[in-house]
Amino acid sequence: MTQKIKLADLPVFDLAEQLKTDEDIANYLTLALQDDNPAELPHALGMIARARGMTEVAKVSGLSREALYKALRPNSQPRFDTISRVCRALGVNLVAQAKPVQAAG
Repeated sequence: MTQKIKLADLPVFDLAEQLKTDEDIANYLTLALQDDNPAELPHALGMIARARGMTEVAKVSGLSREALYKALRPNSQPRFDTISRVCRALGVNLVAQAKPVQAAG
């Protein structure tokens, strides 16, 4: 007989806890940028900021903690200046790459 597990008994998954190295952060941010969802970039930066410490990221970026949380909350639409300041504070660069050309089919 299969034992039923209650949802409340499952451990909480926190992605920010998984972002332990600069490589983890770079890989996660790259995946977020490849997604065609514009809301994914601020969300990913929010996860990374939580992993690095919101207070420290806010201080280095020159934003208040409240402004940082507001700019990176789900479905926010932060200005590019804010994204740039957060990236600089996190020590990451956004990089553009040409997409491979797909053959007409």
